[in-house]
Amino acid sequence: MSIRTLDDLLAEGVPGRRVLVRADLNVPLDKQTGEIADDGRIRAVLPTLGALTEAGAKVVVCSHLGRPKGSPDPQFSLGPVAGRLGELLGASVHFATDTVGESARDTVAGLADGEVALLENLRFNKGETSKDDTERGAFADQLAAFGDAYVDDAFGAVHRKHASVYDVPARLPHVAGRLVLREVEVLSTLTGNPERPYVVVLGGSKVSDKLAVIEALLPTVDRLLIGGGMCFTFLKAQGHEVGSSLLEKDMVETCRNLLERSEGKIMLPVDVVAADAFAPDAAHDVVPADGIPSHRVGLDIGPETVAGFAAALRTGTRTIFWNGPMGVFEMPAFAAGTRGVAEAIAGSEAFSVVGGGDSAAAVRALGLDEKAFGHISTGGGASLEYLEGKTLPGIAALEN
Repeated sequence: MSIRTLDDLLAEGVPGRRVLVRADLNVPLDKQTGEIADDGRIRAVLPTLGALTEAGAKVVVCSHLGRPKGSPDPQFSLGPVAGRLGELLGASVHFATDTVGESARDTVAGLADGEVALLENLRFNKGETSKDDTERGAFADQLAAFGDAYVDDAFGAVHRKHASVYDVPARLPHVAGRLVLREVEVLSTLTGNPERPYVVVLGGSKVSDKLAVIEALLPTVDRLLIGGGMCFTFLKAQGHEVGSSLLEKDMVETCRNLLERSEGKIMLPVDVVAADAFAPDAAHDVVPADGIPSHRVGLDIGPETVAGFAAALRTGTRTIFWNGPMGVFEMPAFAAGTRGVAEAIAGSEAFSVVGGGDSAAAVRALGLDEKAFGHISTGGGASLEYLEGKTLPGIAALEN
């Protein structure tokens, strides 16, 4: 893969040049207060922004937040992000109240060398996510007018064929930022020749969401540990009763086939935490995974499973990839499985990769030391699609 990097751009000289940076500032916001609940993605782009400002560039940052429907929506404003970004950079960030309108034009025009501007949510404009090449291209033209060069540091968005990710690089000299380069380097080791034993831990709610990556990884991993809501479809495929737990009936036969082909690589829960209802205060206890009562719902893996998974992760393992929580970790009563597995990964001597999304959120929400993991990805969907072997539009655009 041949991609020009931020260091290449810096070597050319950026003082006085406007550099358009596509960042992934899609942070979770507290629904009640509107405050940022997890600033991990903001912190992840700081090395790239810091290098550019120190070199004297006029930095124009753009990002999406949430899923507005192509028009301004106050609940998805990047205003709070601008404030937090300024705190982390130690310098004020000029915030444009639109994306490519009068405020954006004036804000960019007023930048001095070494200053940073943040444009309002890209998805307030229909052209950002449009499937129509002409509409998307027209929006890309407007964005590209704000830069003399383009840096993609939004790994969490590189699997999207969106204007700011796919079309803008065709209009400007383009390079990969520090974060994107690191993500690609790390994930390529997993798809190449990882040190063995290589253990993958998958969780999350649905088998259908992870089917492609299971298919891609199964021939290459030594063990595949499956928890989260998706484990119940596998348990059903083994002929077990799963009560009212999450179940994809149309995936049962697929799971049965995967188990038959796995040559014993797939490891499933032997016990689960079953509750009377999907609620934080629901009555619950630990039950065998092969016989969940009909009126109960499985919301976490049990302690015996945690111990078994931890043993598989620690015993001589050299490489670990984890994507997806083991239970409903947002509810304290059902967080022990995710915590136990995360702590086992953190305590392993293996090179560990946390595959973004809910897994990365869980690491921070549970107060675990991020430095205990080899790499925490900022892109859940992007990291999975990379491991599936798919062509990612944002990466392809940087290669061109």
